[in-house]
Amino acid sequence: MSSTRWFFEPGHTGAEFRARHMMVTYVRGQLKNVRGSLEVDPDDPENARVEAVIDATGVYTGQEQRDAHLRSADFFDCENHPEWTFTGTGVHQASATEFEVSGELTIRGVTRPVTFDVTYLGQWDTPWWEDGRDAGPRRRAGFTATTRINRQDFGVSWNDVVDRGGVVVSDMVDVTVDVEAVMESASVVA
Repeated sequence: MSSTRWFFEPGHTGAEFRARHMMVTYVRGQLKNVRGSLEVDPDDPENARVEAVIDATGVYTGQEQRDAHLRSADFFDCENHPEWTFTGTGVHQASATEFEVSGELTIRGVTRPVTFDVTYLGQWDTPWWEDGRDAGPRRRAGFTATTRINRQDFGVSWNDVVDRGGVVVSDMVDVTVDVEAVMESASVVA
């Protein structure tokens, strides 16, 4: 059997998170500089390997003051921990297009096990532009991965209280990663 190697196309791969704010709504944030790789044998997807690195310094919520607070030591501590990492340690295929990918997520230098629910969106041969010319076609594949984490588990513990015992930010955070993977040119790995 042979594996195919893919890289995450950073311009079309990103992570998003949402946390409850002030007990009544959600605040969403985006992280766009996501790099990663996938090695998978299509006949044996449960032995796939995945790795991802997210640049936390580019967090964007649409509000500059909040973004600066998220980058500070109160939250992501980007000065000391500018990147988050995920290394897959196991894959379970639930259906033809649904997988559970377990692994180790590191945020703020703290590593914890997490499981992402992954939906395979399909693949397509597309143009591939290099130096202003179409060097394609290149095969692309899409995935959406979701999980829920407790930010306290990663040392992201800043909070404040509001009326009647409420909090400014929920502990539980929903994470979604949208991946556009591109098959490497020399894709067959022994």
